Amino acid sequence: QVQLVESGGGLVQPGGSLRLSCAASGSISSILAMHWFRQPPGKQRELVAAIVPGGSTNYADAVKGRYTISKDNAKNTVYLQMNSLKPEDTAVYYCNIMSGVSNYWGQGTQVTVSS
Repeated sequence: QVQLVESGGGLVQPGGSLRLSCAASGSISSILAMHWFRQPPGKQRELVAAIVPGGSTNYADAVKGRYTISKDNAKNTVYLQMNSLKPEDTAVYYCNIMSGVSNYWGQGTQVTVSS
């Protein structure tokens, strides 16, 4: 069973940056898309960014121009570069890989933006 392991979360001041990583423990075939979601305290999980095998990306309006999703196929890893962080970006961030046969989720990593 392939597992997704996230890292890179933590506490950062407003205006700071963090880079999240999500590494798959094995190869995943027939990938349809790779996503980052987040769940702020007391709120529902929301889609933050998506990337497809061809490299096209999409972002939630709230993070456009500040976040960048990317992937390294050789390392089975997807990244989320987060710049100009705001307190409202505070959330548990989850990576997701959707394939033709299954839907994989990471365990989540906490991002806290606070002075």
